[in-house]
Amino acid sequence: MTGVILILLLGVGLAAALGWLARALRDLRTDWSSQLSERNAEVDRRLVGVTETMDRRLGELDTKVDRRLESASQTTNKIHERLGKVDEATTQMLERAKDLARLEQALRPPKARGGFGELLLENLLRDRLPPSAYEMQYTFDSGERVDAIVRADRTIPVDSKFPLDNYIRLVDAETDDERQLAERQFGRDVKQHIDAIAAKYIRPDEGTYDFAFMYIPVEGVYYELACGKTGALLSYAHERRVFPVSPTTFTAYLQVIALGLRGMQIEEHAHEVMAYVADLRRDFDRFADDFDKVGTHLGHAQSKYHEAGKRLDKFGTKLERAVEEQEELDGETVLELPGIAADAA
Repeated sequence: MTGVILILLLGVGLAAALGWLARALRDLRTDWSSQLSERNAEVDRRLVGVTETMDRRLGELDTKVDRRLESASQTTNKIHERLGKVDEATTQMLERAKDLARLEQALRPPKARGGFGELLLENLLRDRLPPSAYEMQYTFDSGERVDAIVRADRTIPVDSKFPLDNYIRLVDAETDDERQLAERQFGRDVKQHIDAIAAKYIRPDEGTYDFAFMYIPVEGVYYELACGKTGALLSYAHERRVFPVSPTTFTAYLQVIALGLRGMQIEEHAHEVMAYVADLRRDFDRFADDFDKVGTHLGHAQSKYHEAGKRLDKFGTKLERAVEEQEELDGETVLELPGIAADAA
């Protein structure tokens, strides 16, 4: 009996324990479900925030990428444009090179080079000097004709020379022997030109200065003459009173000449102004003399006026006295008339 009771008690306790365990498990499951729901909601919120942040950053990244692509496209277009311009410039340079080659071929005859040099000289003179300050193809009394003269206080002969053949050989020389030979031939040509200019065109008796300019249209030829190894050609030219000039150096000379001509014009105008001032001075002196004479005459007239005034006052006083005396005489005569009448009666 007791065993049955114990078994019943154990069954009741076990059932209570199982019920409590079931309730505890149910409560625990409920808590877990609630916590899991909260965790899921929080995870969802975080996922939404992360998603929004990712979407925003991806949108910004897309915008930046689009801008970079647009900038890259513009840069590419500019590069293509620049390349197109470079191609055009290259084409133009090739055309210019062809033109220079044709010009070089055209300038090989000495007469063609001479005419081209004279044309460049005339253009340079026309750009830097007034028309009255120079003359092309000037002829001396001896019949010699120089390419140009520049008129200053005296005339300056200018002759264009174009020693190109041996200069090209000098530039194209591949060995020292070829270069030395070309240098000697180039020096010989230059000396011949210097001697010809000195003998034909430096004529002080015909109004020129005691020097002349040798105009060399090509800068390279000029610098080979002026800056050669020994400088002998330039020294030789200076000894002969011939001054080699290139387009650049001759431009500087012409600028100085133009300033000198302007100074001479200013001096000439100053002389004219001084002469005009001297004429004005003489006119003023004559006017001063006439003014003094007029003043003297006015002084005399004023003096005579005062004298005449004094005489007029004296005459007026005398006239007043005469009138007064006449009035007195007339009064006395009137007073005596009745007596005379009475005696007569």
